[in-house]
Amino acid sequence: MPGKNKAVFLDRDGVLNKELGDYVTRVEDFVVLDNFETLKTLQDRGYLLIVATNQGGLAKGWYTEDELAKMHAHLRSVYKAHGVEFTDIFYCPHHPQFTGDCDCRKPKPGLLLQGIEKHDIDPSLSYFIGDRERDVVAGTAAGVKGILIDSDQPISDVLGMIA
Repeated sequence: MPGKNKAVFLDRDGVLNKELGDYVTRVEDFVVLDNFETLKTLQDRGYLLIVATNQGGLAKGWYTEDELAKMHAHLRSVYKAHGVEFTDIFYCPHHPQFTGDCDCRKPKPGLLLQGIEKHDIDPSLSYFIGDRERDVVAGTAAGVKGILIDSDQPISDVLGMIA
């Protein structure tokens, strides 16, 4: 019987695309960061690549689900052109000041737990790379190792931390 999968969960803004302050609200402003080679290496090592991102701008009405879908399609397309495929993208559309509390907004682990369950992932073999302390907190709560980077820092800087 085969073992469970291993994954690298990735925050989106500041990790996969350029951090632009509060929210990226239009696909025209969505600047993909060059982490192609590093993510391809992780993928080749057998890691599923899963995006986990807070998107509170939806709750605030700053952009629509359609615009978010365009941004995610663009992200997938650019990375796919470099041989990198994201297994899944999970996002929290809530914001506590607009929609109340939820279980999926980081630092809560809901997005990661969804990915773990859906893709049969062993948390002890998995990582979460994010540019905010809340990403590390969410990773720890889900049982994965959190890795904190600076916004827009190349993921290659932490590649040695991943088995």
